[in-house]
Formats: sequence, structure tokens, C-alpha cells
Amino acid sequence: MSRNLMIGWGIVLFLVGVVTANAFFVVDQRQQAIVLRFGQVARVINADGADDPGLKLKIPFAESVALLDKRDQGLDAGAEEVIAADQQRLQVDAFIRYRITDPLAYYRALGADETTAHDRLGLIVSASLRQVLGAANLPDIISGRRSALMAQARDDVAAEARAARLGVEIIDLRIKSADLPDPIRAAVYRRMQTARQQEAAQIRAVGEQNKREIMADADKQVAITLAGAHEQAERARGEGDAKRAVIFAQSFGRDPKFAAFYRAMQAYEASMGQGDTTMILSPDSDFFKYFKKGPGG
Repeated sequence: MSRNLMIGWGIVLFLVGVVTANAFFVVDQRQQAIVLRFGQVARVINADGADDPGLKLKIPFAESVALLDKRDQGLDAGAEEVIAADQQRLQVDAFIRYRITDPLAYYRALGADETTAHDRLGLIVSASLRQVLGAANLPDIISGRRSALMAQARDDVAAEARAARLGVEIIDLRIKSADLPDPIRAAVYRRMQTARQQEAAQIRAVGEQNKREIMADADKQVAITLAGAHEQAERARGEGDAKRAVIFAQSFGRDPKFAAFYRAMQAYEASMGQGDTTMILSPDSDFFKYFKKGPGG
């Protein structure tokens, strides 16, 4: 075989390889494909009602393939400044989840470049958030009606996407964060701090007043209790003294000698029990008669 013949066969094999490489392509299950013939849509693969994925054949050089993701996709809309209904400014950072449901409409409206699609969807999301959040107050956006507002914004974006024939389904729209701008945030924090300090001072004042009322009532109850106890003690003491007087009178009436002896013992105790008492008495005084021996002692 001559050298020229070998070169000729090599060129033929190379051309066959190039043609074969341009004739076959693979569509993954996670992708949708649009086959373009001279820039015009020829067919769609792996979409609803279209051909299944796998190894496919196309006309070399005359047809090209645009691959689109079939899975759920995310788009970070970025931070946007929104003015709420109560004139509060917010930095809102949102994201959406979407899916390409009509690859043909998607390609015709947005092309195969994902950046173009994200820019178009980002503008729609931004406009919807400004409209929905601009009609709500700050407390509703932060927590009060946040879920309902997000559902409304999602429905608005979905309706706008259908009207523009973008071929996408909006699955969800959420706010990652809704913060005040830095200067406004500092002023709000200062107002919140002042309000909390005033509230704390009021609570302390009410607590101090309650404490004083409780202490005054406790002192009153103590005074009433002590007065009642003193009254009961005096009454009991008076009743005891009366009973003692009756008993003494009855005892003295029954035995006058014992009564005289008892009174003498009390006199001895009262006079001699004091260490600093000086008494000058006659030895034969009746006061000392019980110190004597004999019948008179």
C-alpha cells in the first residue's frame, strides 16, 4: 500500500470520526434537550410528551443541541431596598425555586444562557417584592404576615412568568433576611433600648410600691396580733389574779393561823430578800415571833 493511499484512508477515517462525533449526543435523565436545525427548533427531548433521554442522533453540522436542566433550580435575587407602607426602609434578600416545565417556551423567551434567565426572573422577583411588601407594614413583614406575603409574591411572580411565556414553574419564594439599613437600624436600636429602660424603671417603681404596701400590711398585722395577744394575756392574768384572791380568801377563812403564818413568810421574803435593806427592830417584836421557840413560836 502506497503512502498516499494510507494518507487518504487516514483522512477518510478522520472525517468519519468527526461526522460520527457530530451525529451522536447523549441526553441525561436530569436534562432536557432542544435540537436546533439551522437555528430553528426541530424537536425536544426528555420533556413532557417528548422523546426519552439517552443516546440520540442528529444531522451533523446542520443540527445543534441546547441542553436545559430539568431539576428544581434556585435563584438568589440579591438584596433590594424596599419601602414598607409605614415608610420604613428594609434591605430584603430573597430567593426563589423554579423548574423548567416548557423547554421550548423557555428557549424562545430566554435562550439557553442561564445568566439571561436569572436576570429576567430576578427583575420579576424584585418588582413583585416591591409591590407586595410596599403595601404591608414593617411588623407584618418581619413576623406578623410574612408567610402570607411570601405566598402572594410567589403567586404574582408565577402569574408574570406565565404571562411572559417563560416556560417555568415557580415552586417557592422566600425572604432570607429583612433588615433595616445600618443608620436606621442604629436609631431603632437606640429607641428600643430607651423604651426598655423606661419599661424597666416603671416595673421597678411598681415593685418598690408593692414592697412597701406589703411591708406596711405586715407591720399592721404584727401590731394587731401583738395587741390581741397582749389583751388575751392581760385578761388571763386578771382572771388568774381573781381566782388567786378567791382561793386566798377561802384559805384564810378556813385557817386563820396558817393565813397569819403565810403573810409573815411573805413579809420575811419581801424584807429580808433584799441585800441592801437595813431593819432595826426589837428582838421581842411580833415580827419575829415565828423565829421563837415554844408555843408562841
